[in-house]
Amino acid sequence: MCLAVPGKIVSIDDQDSVMRMGKVSFGGIIKNVNLAYVAEAGVGDWVIVHAGFALNKLDESEALQVFEYLQQIGDLEPE
Repeated sequence: MCLAVPGKIVSIDDQDSVMRMGKVSFGGIIKNVNLAYVAEAGVGDWVIVHAGFALNKLDESEALQVFEYLQQIGDLEPE
């Protein structure tokens, strides 16, 4: 099963590049993510990420709802 997970963009490398990369926080774990598909996203925005690619922007309430669901099914430890 594949799962896309929300994360918050904490920095963007090479803002003007077509293949821009950024650092995204997943509950405190920072990963490098390809941001090419979400050109409108900026630092502080939430994105849904699958296989190292940010696929869509989403609002914070949607992201927090996903984290709540993951906690309910036991796939995410509470902070």
